[in-house]
Amino acid sequence: MKKLITAILLSSSLGMQGQDPWLISVDNPHKSEYFGVTVANGQTGVFSSARPLKVERIILGGLYDIYGRGRVSNFVHGINMLDMEMKLDGATVGRGNIDNFRQTLDMRNAEFRSEFDVPGKARVEQRTMALRQLPFCVLTEVTVTPERDMTMNVENIVSADESLKNPMEYFGEVKNPPYTYNICTTVAQTPTRGILTGASSIIMPDESYPLPKIGHASTRDYNNHSQNFAVELKKGHPYTFHIIGATLSEATHHDIRNAVERLAFVAAVETPGRLIKRHRDLWDDLWESDIIIEGDAQSQQDVHNMIYHMYSFIRENSGLSMSPMGLSGFGYNGHIFWDAETWVYPALLMLRPELAKSMLDYRYDRLAEAKTNAYTYGYEGALYPWESSGLGNEDTPAHNLYGALEVHISADIAIAAWQYFQVTGDRDWLAERGWPIIKETADFWTSRVEPNDRGGYSLVNVIGADEWNVNPGGGKNVIDNAYTIGAAKTNLGIAEKAAKILGKTANPDWVKVNDGLELLKMDDVAPGLIREHSTYRGEKTKQADVSLLAYPLGILTDTEQIRSNLEYYLATVPRKRTPAMSKSVYSILYSRLGRPDKAWEYFVDSYVPNLNPPFRVIAEFDGGTNPYFITGAGGTLQSVIMGFGGLRFTDKGIVGDKSAVPSQWTGLTIKGVGPQRKNFKIK
Repeated sequence: MKKLITAILLSSSLGMQGQDPWLISVDNPHKSEYFGVTVANGQTGVFSSARPLKVERIILGGLYDIYGRGRVSNFVHGINMLDMEMKLDGATVGRGNIDNFRQTLDMRNAEFRSEFDVPGKARVEQRTMALRQLPFCVLTEVTVTPERDMTMNVENIVSADESLKNPMEYFGEVKNPPYTYNICTTVAQTPTRGILTGASSIIMPDESYPLPKIGHASTRDYNNHSQNFAVELKKGHPYTFHIIGATLSEATHHDIRNAVERLAFVAAVETPGRLIKRHRDLWDDLWESDIIIEGDAQSQQDVHNMIYHMYSFIRENSGLSMSPMGLSGFGYNGHIFWDAETWVYPALLMLRPELAKSMLDYRYDRLAEAKTNAYTYGYEGALYPWESSGLGNEDTPAHNLYGALEVHISADIAIAAWQYFQVTGDRDWLAERGWPIIKETADFWTSRVEPNDRGGYSLVNVIGADEWNVNPGGGKNVIDNAYTIGAAKTNLGIAEKAAKILGKTANPDWVKVNDGLELLKMDDVAPGLIREHSTYRGEKTKQADVSLLAYPLGILTDTEQIRSNLEYYLATVPRKRTPAMSKSVYSILYSRLGRPDKAWEYFVDSYVPNLNPPFRVIAEFDGGTNPYFITGAGGTLQSVIMGFGGLRFTDKGIVGDKSAVPSQWTGLTIKGVGPQRKNFKIK
């Protein structure tokens, strides 16, 4: 109970500004306590800054290169084309000479807003968005309302990060009468592979004023150049200008300079008003799938924040997946882990199957690499990498054993593929894309097992979901880890089902290996208690492992066995620096055990202690500084949808089961679920 009270107090201390369901506003943000937020469209992310008119960074999804830590592929720093400087009557606008500075994340419209006063001079308002309809385009709008006549100078800076090589700067006109725009472009190479990436920006002045001349300035020593203009403002007459940005790379396009300038030009011709309307229309459609909480404004705001980031970090038909930090930063090098399929994907699949499909496309497109990975280690089928980036090869650093030993990820991906079929019933998709993933991963398990002295099979030298588990002799490799066995058995069972549905020939070893894999017990401690691995003797655990057998795998179904295993292993998990998503699983299991009080406690504990100011962004653990942790958010959303809401994936589609809305809420509606956009209202 003390833990719960502390979490709620922390929630209050992080700001409860009216607890608007859609807006998180912050007054006078300070860099010392500033964890920014992202506006993103599933392809391009714009990360906020505590400084007025600035952008901290641009991230282009899917662009990786080998540099920095670990000698493996990392997210590449994008070219920033939205940094601005403004002068009013010659004085540069900055933190030292503004008042009433406020920043707002508008989740409903996927906009980041800033507003402030320059005393005695003007009111300035800005809004920035990553355009949902144009995956490689961003837009910012600035309105200056002068309190007196004055001169305004604006400079928009295009800057290449110092990690990029050989930046080339271009400035000129693009004409197609009646349209003429000045375009500022930088093209540079990534650090090792020399992949070309480029960004362009176009300034669109306020046409209600005389059109200014757009100038150009270059400072090559700092890898940046800029466009600029000056205008004479008139008291009481607002001046609104827009900057359109575009960014591309050779990961998706050719002839980068021409392609990125063409894209920026076409977006400018579309006009800002039409761009903003289309962006908002698409977000209106996304929010048709939502979670509505009654009676608790803070939970509603927080859940919207989670859904907003989940939708922002993925897009339909992109062939991209989600790293643990999405498009918010460079945590975990931007790699794709089991976090995607096990923690984020289920909530996304419930709400927007067409977005979830892109995550499976990412895995299908890299199946050949997974088969090569299995072959490399002497196995059959497909072994998906523990850390994956652009190419689909293993990107775990060489000193780390996770890539070779934390093999449950292959089953996690197969399970996700089966869940997509359960939700959509799309047999054509199952035959074309789902079946190859499911079959090849099932074949992997038949070659990965070893006969044991019990007459069955064992999985030797594996790392489980609980990555702290060790043998008494040291090392992370263990035998017969519970979650790995459970995931493998589920994968093998799914393969049998899929083969029958599609009329395919099943590998006869699938049933044989499935039957021979055994969950070990600790009946001497308590009847039905599962041993986490063959040498486990009650040591501390990092996160849920055995508990995952009940959810999401559904292997443990007896209520008393679920309860006893849950309570036993909960006692082994330290309070501090343990991953958030385990607590989501505990919340779900307590919901299904008919304990809404405990379910609520772990719902709160799954994210509130991990919030960072000022926008309530989620870190990986209590005290963590690496937001936005979409893995944790995905787990918490599951605790709402599958726990409190009682929804489940079944072979008959999504069904509502036992729900347990906490007493802190007066109602819960899960809106726009699945392909049929069903509503589930729970009181």
